[in-house]
Amino acid sequence: MADGRGTTSGADRSYVSASVVKVGVLAALLLRAQDTGRWLTAEEECLAAAMIERSDNDAATTLRASVGGVAGLDAAHARLGLTRTVGAAAWGLTRTTARDQLTLLRAVFEEGADSPLDARSRRYVAGLMERVVPSQDWGVSAADGGSGDRALKNGWLPRTDSGLWVVHSVGRVRTCLVAVLSDGHPTKEAGVAAVEEAAVGAVGRRA
Repeated sequence: MADGRGTTSGADRSYVSASVVKVGVLAALLLRAQDTGRWLTAEEECLAAAMIERSDNDAATTLRASVGGVAGLDAAHARLGLTRTVGAAAWGLTRTTARDQLTLLRAVFEEGADSPLDARSRRYVAGLMERVVPSQDWGVSAADGGSGDRALKNGWLPRTDSGLWVVHSVGRVRTCLVAVLSDGHPTKEAGVAAVEEAAVGAVGRRA
């Protein structure tokens, strides 16, 4: 886990990303648009909203292909300063770390950050992360103290080899950036509970 004012144990441990990689896919899409001096098309905006707000997998598959597949996403991650995130043929099996996820969050949320994303792009990503559907509003949002001041993206994936669950949550809670990555859970619900406990503990210590 990592948070915006420090790190705790395991920040450099590698995990499969599950759906938290979708934030990186959106960042890659925005970088490609910036490079060509344009904004997203209406179709791209529709797919991006589905991918972040509802965690739509087909939208993620389409958008990753549009940014150049594995190589394109890896290149975008490198531009954003992610040093230990490596793509895979199946985007949910991209390997990442909590420290890298925190780096990505800083590129989106921190004013004055040395980010290749321009201000409009950063606002756009943050806005979608603030509008996740209620059924996916768990994880780091448990630490918002009831304020509703949060923006997040979660990921969850049962591993076929073990049957155990990967459960992640990354985002902003009030003034804190938090990335909690976890695996080895017997159920998704157990993973959600563990992630929320970690997020509440981290934000409570740092607030």
